[in-house]
Amino acid sequence: MPSNRLHLAVVVSELFQENAYIAHLEGRSDCIVFDPGLDAQAIIDKLLDVELEPAAILNTHGHADHIAGNAAIKKKWPQAPLVIGAGDASKLTSPIENLSRSYGVDLISPPADKLVYEGDVYSAAGLDLEVFETPGHSVGHVVFVWKSGSPWVVFGGDVLFRGSIGRTDFPDGSFEQLATAIRTKLYTLPDDTLVLPGHGPTTTIGFEKQNNPFVPGLR
Repeated sequence: MPSNRLHLAVVVSELFQENAYIAHLEGRSDCIVFDPGLDAQAIIDKLLDVELEPAAILNTHGHADHIAGNAAIKKKWPQAPLVIGAGDASKLTSPIENLSRSYGVDLISPPADKLVYEGDVYSAAGLDLEVFETPGHSVGHVVFVWKSGSPWVVFGGDVLFRGSIGRTDFPDGSFEQLATAIRTKLYTLPDDTLVLPGHGPTTTIGFEKQNNPFVPGLR
């Protein structure tokens, strides 16, 4: 029988060291893939190896290193909707906006099947995920928060890293917006909430509130 126990796997694309996450509930054969990166075949191989089928592909934002695997996974499992925050949807099909052209490659993704907004709850594979709009790294960045287990889990993209934060020097970036989103949305979550970042190791809200030098918690 399916349970409320969340299982997570991460596939790291070597270029940019980007983390793609595969999340599923114990006892289920469907899953959600978050931010499939440049090494799409490794993600597909992992899914086949553990006999999981994507029920959705979720992008926290539209930068190339987080959407590069969308097309291949969508081709393999066309029934899986592609989901992204409304403010970053245009990046999926624009090499200029998703920054791939600046690296000499015109990378595009299929367009979104579903757009999400602040306060939405997106449900797939038995997982109910609350959407927080967290601009600053990109204008339409969102994070997906799972609150149905303990601890809560944030699929965080490039907002909050262990001891760091996402870059804010892109054309639609803003340090002020990013710091505000972190303080008013993420730092209000329980201290033991896990943050699964787009790059680097997992962290917790409590650790970042105490130790993050870029956005320290308000004391």
